[in-house]
Amino acid sequence: MTEESVKGWSADDLEEPDRDIDPEDDSGAVVAVVGRQIRLWRESAGLRAGELGAAIGYGENQVYKVEAGKRIPKPGFLDKADEVLGAGGKIAALKKDVAEARYPKKVRDLAKLESEAVELGAYDNHNMNGLLQTEDYARALYGMRRPSFAPDQVERYVAARMARQEIFGRQPLTMLTFVQEEVTIRRPLGGRAVARRQLERLLEIGQLRNVEIQVMPTDREDHAGMGGQLQLLKFDDGTAVGHWEGQLSSRLISDPKEIRIVELRYGILRAQALTPRESLAFIEKVLGES
Repeated sequence: MTEESVKGWSADDLEEPDRDIDPEDDSGAVVAVVGRQIRLWRESAGLRAGELGAAIGYGENQVYKVEAGKRIPKPGFLDKADEVLGAGGKIAALKKDVAEARYPKKVRDLAKLESEAVELGAYDNHNMNGLLQTEDYARALYGMRRPSFAPDQVERYVAARMARQEIFGRQPLTMLTFVQEEVTIRRPLGGRAVARRQLERLLEIGQLRNVEIQVMPTDREDHAGMGGQLQLLKFDDGTAVGHWEGQLSSRLISDPKEIRIVELRYGILRAQALTPRESLAFIEKVLGES
């Protein structure tokens, strides 16, 4: 695992809205091939770009952008184009090729990191870790961002965040541990109904044999996490990377000496928090009070 392969990602900056292809994004080659295939099928059917667009509910300019490999086609675009052009499933089958390309390179890099990790540990102090969030909770978080996101941006961010949660069922299983501040359990972000479902989700995830969730009580007089939230990923080859996130910036940690500090602090945090069993009981109690 090299530092260059994971450089610059931030858990909150990763999920970007639907957008035109970045010329420097390596997914561009895949999208360009898909675009050429669609153009060939359209020309073979004797349709102009505007005619195809009208038939599938897209503008002529959107069709041209997809065919030129400048815009990632949505699944619905491919399904409708397949039907109108009589492709017999050949265009619809391209959905698999563009599925990952729909997310920015930083999201794909993070997903690759998580897929390679044998252990992932995270401490969060102001909201639920992204891997633990329900769709409604994530939508509420993005909806309260300032400056505000447009509705379509919020949906793109939410979709990307939900996609990362495939890690829970990935084989071989990744060991996942989370330390959540008590306030993140009690704060009803998104409203009472959203908060209740979020707590129920924690209880569901906490039952998985590769997941341990711990709550850090507010009344602790000694606390190793005063430096802020952190994330630590360990890999099968013995290497590890850490991540510290601030208000407007983030920092990737790969230096072995600094990794030892992150490991030390995270280990102490887990020792100071409630045990996983005590934590699930605590979450149940808060759920019953809500």
